[in-house]
Amino acid sequence: MTRIPSPGAGLSRRTLLRGASALPLAGAAGWPLIARAAAPEYVFKFGNNLPVTHPLNVRAQEAADRILAESNGRMEVKVFPNNQLGGDTDMLAQVRSGGLEMFNPGTMVIATLAPISAITAVGFAFSSYDQVWTAVDGALGNSIRAAFAKVGLHTMDRMWDNGFRQITTSTRPVTAATDLGGMKIRVPVSPMGISMFKSLSASPASLQFSEVYSALQTKVVDAQENPLAIVQTAKLYEVQKFCSVTNHSWDGYHLVVNGRAWRGLPDDLKTIYSRAFNEAGLQQRADLRKLNETLRGDLSAKGMTFNDANPQSFRDQLRSAGYYAEWKGKFGDEAWALLESMVGKVS
Repeated sequence: MTRIPSPGAGLSRRTLLRGASALPLAGAAGWPLIARAAAPEYVFKFGNNLPVTHPLNVRAQEAADRILAESNGRMEVKVFPNNQLGGDTDMLAQVRSGGLEMFNPGTMVIATLAPISAITAVGFAFSSYDQVWTAVDGALGNSIRAAFAKVGLHTMDRMWDNGFRQITTSTRPVTAATDLGGMKIRVPVSPMGISMFKSLSASPASLQFSEVYSALQTKVVDAQENPLAIVQTAKLYEVQKFCSVTNHSWDGYHLVVNGRAWRGLPDDLKTIYSRAFNEAGLQQRADLRKLNETLRGDLSAKGMTFNDANPQSFRDQLRSAGYYAEWKGKFGDEAWALLESMVGKVS
């Protein structure tokens, strides 16, 4: 956390504020804008790996603007999209050390610190968004956030959506589990992703998201798996031909804040910050759900060939490979029971 930032990024906004009237103004969203000559007292950096056009970055910037306005210029949040501050594991290390105040790790990425996080990414656990939000906004999500607190991270109450993950390939469509045999597929840097695709007889390779496009382009891997919004905003359709709708795993983002930086904020700024990002998160969920309704058509128009996969064949393969038994053992009976109380029997 920076108390008095050096000149640079964000100067234009402060310059505009200095030139504004000293009287309160109403912003476009109705938030008061108060001109202040002084630099912000608190500056947080928020790093993420998503393109600037992704709904997460659109809503994050709105939240940042809202915080600046509602704090009367006392606090500024600078959003750094598109891996500007490093890959996922780099940013996770930075947010723990305090070099970065906020980061939005995916469920499987942050599981390297708090293993229970990956429970929401268990293969074919969720069948609908209603199940997802009931789980992550409720008791299961509270258990995950408590685990983050133990490793020094404060977490916003509302997860942001990444979406249900699909498989794209450059070689052949995936219609059933047997089509994955020997396929070189990129997965996140996480034990869960590796375990799932090994159990499906694929050859998973853990790569940072910043490396995915080039790895597909150079045929280091033939396939990858991500929600459709990522396929579109990262332009993966340029290097992938087939998209198989598997909905094999749901993925979301935890907005985590360095614990020391969070504790250093006055209570009123904590309230402003939490409200802005939690409400923006609900808006981002709605944005992504609406976007998903059009993405299949948009990506088809860009040359991708879609097919609907048979989910039961994947579940059967995971069960016979011992995948569910393995992860139930790792998460423990209590966490597994919480998951199944939301979605029904998984294993």
